[in-house]
Amino acid sequence: MPSSQNVISMPDVASHAEAAVRGRLDWVGMNDIELPIQLASGVDGSISAQAKVNAFVDLADPDKRGIHMSRLYLHLDQRLSQQTITPAQLQATLDDFLSSHRDLSTRAMVRLNFDYLVRRPSLVSNNTGWKKYPFSLIASLDENGYAFEMSFQIVYSSTCPCSAALSRQLIQQQFEKDFDRQAALDFEQVLAWLGSEQGIVATPHSQRSSADVRLKLSQGSESCAFDAVIDVVEGALKTPVQAAVKREDEQAFALLNGQNLMFVEDSARRLQDALSEVDNVDDFWARCRHFESLHPHDAVAIITKGIDNGYKPIDGHPSGWKL
Repeated sequence: MPSSQNVISMPDVASHAEAAVRGRLDWVGMNDIELPIQLASGVDGSISAQAKVNAFVDLADPDKRGIHMSRLYLHLDQRLSQQTITPAQLQATLDDFLSSHRDLSTRAMVRLNFDYLVRRPSLVSNNTGWKKYPFSLIASLDENGYAFEMSFQIVYSSTCPCSAALSRQLIQQQFEKDFDRQAALDFEQVLAWLGSEQGIVATPHSQRSSADVRLKLSQGSESCAFDAVIDVVEGALKTPVQAAVKREDEQAFALLNGQNLMFVEDSARRLQDALSEVDNVDDFWARCRHFESLHPHDAVAIITKGIDNGYKPIDGHPSGWKL
């Protein structure tokens, strides 16, 4: 073991050495720090998750060689691995970052990326299944104060209204052909025809889709309310993908899709209306993507709380942001 004298005399190049080339740095820190965290859950009270954390400060002193990355790591471990994550807890962590870099840095940022697992009920059958929601919590602290954002992704199904209309036309044409404008139609015969592959000759195309949502929470927000924001988005879109599915659930899902035909523009407007009513949200950015089964490309629509309001997330411009 090294003696205490040897430890004390260890060189600290980051603190004492001058930079070979002078210059201020916007951000210096670490990506993908592995950290266990505790999250408040509206269903289970508290759940555990494995997070990948990005931690940064600026290097405002152009003469200093570098920052103290070990201090950032230790503050994360002390503040976030033992207590439930809240906006206030992240603010305290950023305060620690800046206090430990008092002569070096003027702003700090942290981002936690993790999966939030929730048990969701089946549509009809008496079953439940696990669904995974990718979440990120992003916080910053600078001369303008503290800012906190949360981002997440919801996966849903979208059925094309145009394809549905074209399919209905083909079914009408097949009906006219098979029944040849008979003066009197036999109810049982028509009923059987409607349940046959010969009768339903075309079906509309639908595809898995995603809504990437980013919320700028108001100052003083006390919790992250993961379950609440998931419910808001899934409630607006109506057709979130399912976990445990029996035949009766699949049929109910088909009915939901038929009752909620959506172009990507429709999905985005539904989301805009729903998010505009959420309390404690100063602004939002969201992107709906329909992974087309007809085309080799995606259909995309982007909305904010106020259209073209210039909302810029903490760690990048929204048009280029990826969850």
